Amino acid sequence: MAAYLIGQITVRDSSLWQNYVAGVAESLASFDTRIIFRGTRSATLAGTNDRDLAVVIEFSDQKTLQNWFNSDRYQGLIPLRDRAADVVITTYEAD
Repeated sequence: MAAYLIGQITVRDSSLWQNYVAGVAESLASFDTRIIFRGTRSATLAGTNDRDLAVVIEFSDQKTLQNWFNSDRYQGLIPLRDRAADVVITTYEAD
């Protein structure tokens, strides 16, 4: 069953953020993924959301998503991510 990672982001340092994004792209290369959406928030229609950017990445299943997230390659990017932006990462499984 497909699994989805949703990242909601507020960038603090755009140069560091671009380095992080490039590193994530490289880290995803050996996993079965597809970037569904990457974009900038245009409106919040209900509730509160202070994040400016969002990304949705599709994985073949939750195990693959977790293997990627816990991989040495991605874990090595986390300090860069945390310096570059405020990020909320949530995972979902398709019904």
